[in-house]
Amino acid sequence: MAAIQIEIDKDSGFCFGVTTAIKKAEEELANSKKLYCLGDIVHNGMECDRLHAMGLETIEHEQMKSIRHAKVLLRAHGEPPETYAMAKNNDIEIIDATCPVVLQLQRRIKRQFDENPAAQIVIFGKNGHAEVLGLVGQTKSRAVVVENLDDVKQLDFNRDIYLYSQTTKSLDEFHGIIDYIQAHISPSCDFKSFDTICRQVANRMPNIAAFAARHDLILFVCGRKSSNGKVLFNECRSVNPNSFLIESAREIDTEWFRNVATVGICGATSTPKWLMEECRDAIQNMKLPTSL
Repeated sequence: MAAIQIEIDKDSGFCFGVTTAIKKAEEELANSKKLYCLGDIVHNGMECDRLHAMGLETIEHEQMKSIRHAKVLLRAHGEPPETYAMAKNNDIEIIDATCPVVLQLQRRIKRQFDENPAAQIVIFGKNGHAEVLGLVGQTKSRAVVVENLDDVKQLDFNRDIYLYSQTTKSLDEFHGIIDYIQAHISPSCDFKSFDTICRQVANRMPNIAAFAARHDLILFVCGRKSSNGKVLFNECRSVNPNSFLIESAREIDTEWFRNVATVGICGATSTPKWLMEECRDAIQNMKLPTSL
């Protein structure tokens, strides 16, 4: 039996924002024994475990209320203004690793809200997602979050609407929401949409579809909490039904490799390269079934 060919997707792995956040964490941990991170620094358990072993401690907002005179890293997703106010009151030094794309979006939404607080600021995103909470926070929690077209139908089409998007959402879905609002908004109202989707993430959709199409089997390596990962994995599976989502090499099933000549390994913006390489190495060391 010929050896299985394995390719790791060169476009998969950490996006710029996550890379920067992890670099900042590593730099701080090299100089101090203790660093808190508000929420998981990345939606990948294996990478979080690696950084925890270096001294990074994950906390939630409730825990931050009782912390004093410490350093807290804000991850790439960003935070609402209340978090910065809490840090100031508690003498907490913020290590701000908010992604520049997210930071720019926060500022745009705040500026729009300050200029016209009566308008509907609508954010296409996932309710409760860390980035979305930070965006909604720029509007004193008045922004409306829509996850799908059913949510969009509940908007008041007799009021001005300013539409933004969480940076990691689907471009196609965003355009569908724009079309629906344009078709239903009152002619006397103002509607503006702002394409705030990160192109580094958006461009992964067509790239990963092409990658999935050229392999017999796809291993999508990703933490199951990753929103971006779910979107990209579904894209892989739509192109190649022989696609499997795994969090680590331990989940690989040798039975998947029957009649397989080529394997593609890819992942989300929260997937470290070293984890995809670990999966490749595990396959190379496995005793795989012979073809039927």
